[in-house]
Amino acid sequence: MDRKGHKRLVAMASERRASDLTEEKEDVHRNPTEVKMSQIVLPCHANHCGELSVGQLLKWMDSTACLSAERHAGCSCVTASVDDIHFEHTIGVGQVVNITAKVNRAFTSSMEVGIVARCEDLFSDRQWKVCRAFATFVARRTEAGKVQLKQVIPHTQEEQMEYSLAAERRRMRLIHAEIINDLLSSSSTQAAGECLEFDDAMPAERTRVESVELVLPPHANHQVSTFGGQIMAWMENVATIAASRLCNSHPTLRTIDMFHFRGPSHIGDRLVLKAIVNNAFKKSMEVGVCAEAYQGGEPLRHINSAFMTFEVLGSDKKPRTLPRIRPEPVDGKRRYQEAIARKKIRLDRKYIISCKHTEVPLSVPWDPSNQMYLSYNNASALKMMAARNNWVLSSEKKKVSLFTLEENQMLCFKVETHVDVPAEQVFLLLSDLRRRQEWDRHYKECELISQADEEDTIYRVVTPSVTRGARVQDFILLASRRRPCDASDPYLIALRSVTLPTHPPTEDFTRGEVLCAGFVIEEESNHVAKITYYNQATPGVLPYISNDIAGLSSSFYSTFLSCSQFLEKNKDNLSSDSPSAL
Repeated sequence: MDRKGHKRLVAMASERRASDLTEEKEDVHRNPTEVKMSQIVLPCHANHCGELSVGQLLKWMDSTACLSAERHAGCSCVTASVDDIHFEHTIGVGQVVNITAKVNRAFTSSMEVGIVARCEDLFSDRQWKVCRAFATFVARRTEAGKVQLKQVIPHTQEEQMEYSLAAERRRMRLIHAEIINDLLSSSSTQAAGECLEFDDAMPAERTRVESVELVLPPHANHQVSTFGGQIMAWMENVATIAASRLCNSHPTLRTIDMFHFRGPSHIGDRLVLKAIVNNAFKKSMEVGVCAEAYQGGEPLRHINSAFMTFEVLGSDKKPRTLPRIRPEPVDGKRRYQEAIARKKIRLDRKYIISCKHTEVPLSVPWDPSNQMYLSYNNASALKMMAARNNWVLSSEKKKVSLFTLEENQMLCFKVETHVDVPAEQVFLLLSDLRRRQEWDRHYKECELISQADEEDTIYRVVTPSVTRGARVQDFILLASRRRPCDASDPYLIALRSVTLPTHPPTEDFTRGEVLCAGFVIEEESNHVAKITYYNQATPGVLPYISNDIAGLSSSFYSTFLSCSQFLEKNKDNLSSDSPSAL
């Protein structure tokens, strides 16, 4: 073969390899709203410790998220709120920050953007997560009027899970302020008079900081509105100064509580930023920050308020003990007491929400202060299980299918069937657990203990023993109901165990526990619904289903046949005193 022929063969082979690579890339799904930003940390971005300023990180995160939101909306967007942010690690000069943002779900004119910030060490080729955040962006009105956002279509299991959980997080945001205010009000009343004074305590007034910033074009977007990240950076700056005045050291920001932007700020605004240490606990302190804006002689406009938690790390990188603080009278004592209440709320959020649902203890104490977070975790755990796509068909009988999923030493199962009953009627009938004994032989008794609200109810369920001679089991279950957020959502009835001081375990019953279970009801047509029952098998639940999973029994079929018959019989006569009908 001559040299020209050889070159042609090499060229043809190269073209085939390039074509194969292109096809492989096309097979890998890339979320169309995903935006990535990489920044190397320079000395100008760092604080006195040679670590990336959290304010600078917040600016980068907000910019990346805004670009993702605008890519989906096709118009300019503004930051409406940011959920809790917990900073797991600091980032040093010379390291790289990699930020990824993508729209998880769009609602009418707002959307949730998920943001992940990771640190990359170029010398060791290591990467680690720094923080994760969820921000809500709102599409600005155009000349044509209010923007109607297009729906996000999830393609991967992870996208489906985040899409589903976004509705749950939105629900929590909408009721967050009201519930927090109620809890703070009751907690402050209970804590009245508990503000202890110490001779060596520092007056809180000494930590007060007030600073003003002029909003210039570099601080604003193309719509002349101040970047939300820029406002957060300025707020973090004054909060750090306030924290430093208490400890006479360099504090490290650990968490920022969920906050909402209450109004816009524009180029030419004077932004007045105020911060003060509300309370100092043994090894952490809460700093309250407020941002207000004005132009000329107009009155101040409230832009944002936030609560930030700081620690002071010693040479061993562990939190140091902090000085005590003495609050000023009236407002200072109120802030002091509310900081105690917020600390408990913060611990509940971290304990119940931040950890994976598999890491939450089987039974979590039920309390009005953690109702919102337990309800969120309950529904979210079921949605996460439903989003899994690696279920294995174990057995099937007359259109009733049993699937299993074994992962990380955890066994889950689901049962699927269809009924000729509208989805909403199925939801209403299955929501009242007191009626489950009419079709499920595993429910011997069911007592309604507490109707927390329209969506959350606590029941005590008694189930017969599987083993002859053993005690019967009882369960204290939280049932969390969810109607569809939009047409693409199913109905949801999530179940998990909780503990109540009024209903402790007794000698007559073996206290069983449910980690995650419930029904997902999808509308197939106006008169047909698909019912899927999920359960993460715990020692208290596994004996009831083990023979079915092993193929030694098909009792699941008879149970769900009874369920179908119950639904078809009762679809037109709902009980008026049912909690689901309220």
